[in-house]
Amino acid sequence: MAYREEHDSMGSVEVPVGALYGAQTRRAAANFPVSGWTLPKQFIMALVRLKRAAALVNRDLGRLDSRIAGWIAAAAAEALAGKHDAQFPLDVFQTGSATSTNMNVNEVLANRAIQFAGGAVGSKHPVHPNDHVNLGQSSNDLTPTAAHIAAAVTIENDLLPALRALRALLRDKSVEFGDVVKIGRTHLQDAVPIRMGQTFQGFSGLVEDFVRQAEFSRDSLMPLALGGTAVGTGLNAHPEFAKLVIGMIAEETGLPFREAANRFAAQSAMAGIAAFASMLKNGALSLAKIANDIRFLASGPRAGLGELVLPSLQPGSSIMPGKVNPVICESLMQASAFAVAADAGVSFAAATLANFELAAAWPYAVWQTLEAARVLAAAVRLFADLAVRGVAANIGRCRELSAASLSLATGLAPRIGYDLAAKIAARAAETGGSVLDAAGELSSLPRAELALLLDPANMTGNTG
Repeated sequence: MAYREEHDSMGSVEVPVGALYGAQTRRAAANFPVSGWTLPKQFIMALVRLKRAAALVNRDLGRLDSRIAGWIAAAAAEALAGKHDAQFPLDVFQTGSATSTNMNVNEVLANRAIQFAGGAVGSKHPVHPNDHVNLGQSSNDLTPTAAHIAAAVTIENDLLPALRALRALLRDKSVEFGDVVKIGRTHLQDAVPIRMGQTFQGFSGLVEDFVRQAEFSRDSLMPLALGGTAVGTGLNAHPEFAKLVIGMIAEETGLPFREAANRFAAQSAMAGIAAFASMLKNGALSLAKIANDIRFLASGPRAGLGELVLPSLQPGSSIMPGKVNPVICESLMQASAFAVAADAGVSFAAATLANFELAAAWPYAVWQTLEAARVLAAAVRLFADLAVRGVAANIGRCRELSAASLSLATGLAPRIGYDLAAKIAARAAETGGSVLDAAGELSSLPRAELALLLDPANMTGNTG
């Protein structure tokens, strides 16, 4: 491989000839060969978007030559179009302010701008990565700003559409299954009857709560730290810089981003991203409950509960012919576990690496939260399309299990008292017969009245 020699404040560095990045990126790549994981594209693109807006605003404020601003903006436009994705190679586990990634972006845009100007890549002339691309910025305010932008855009464009589609399907299923009476279960034991539609009504309510939490989290990410530079004081930034850049970002994304009221708080802690991680965890717990309940309700097909029938998607065993597993439910449950783990990691990082004027866990927190959101959104879309859309109620099995349940004796209690109802349930358990037969033996009520009191459908209330 051919190399060019570049210089930074620490000396000379060999950089591959074809690379748009420069000396600082090369040093970071050598210093952090940790995981092989790179920062999510949403975050890199948020940085690029900020660099573009910063160049144009600094031009308008008279701080940057118009030609240089135009070259930087053109380079950023290419990056936003995906033309330079391979130029951002740095590992997640790097400096906690993401200075390495900020400089990576600065170098790539500066060198591409130099190419537009007809200069030599790596020369830092006529476009300098620090003096021009990074003008009015510090990694310390830029990184949390880009993190908030990337997180809010991910919630708006990926997570919320997936959740809303799942919510709609679950609501449709609650109507479709409105007349299907099944046995309820508490403590994994038979309980009083419930309609399958009511069960799915509960599922849709959990997703509705997740939607509300996601919307609240998105809105909580609107305040941006930009303008604080190194420690929140705004040193070396124009007083109007942050407001104008953030206004451009708000217009481009359609989200109402604004300046943080307290930049010292915005840069020294990670409250917004930590709350984002917690929101994902809380929602993941609900998703895992829904997927697990459906998985158990569809267990069998002959020796399990068998009240639901999931679409058959693929062979389930390498040794047992004909076996089909609830694979989509299991996929969503594993994605949920990933989100739960993300919250634990981000919480620990935010608590231990937010010291004095800087939170220094941004690369990890950004990677963990954006990946968790991406994985959850993808798993939710598949769950909706491949499991919920085609799930069917096994009406015969639901009737069989609800008719045989000893918990039907609960319907007798208001009429004959708890103690006698309990004796009836015990007699049915002892003989293996039905609660109706036991009630006919032990109570004086007419059989027609007993049948009415013990009809599972009459025990499910008025909601479908």
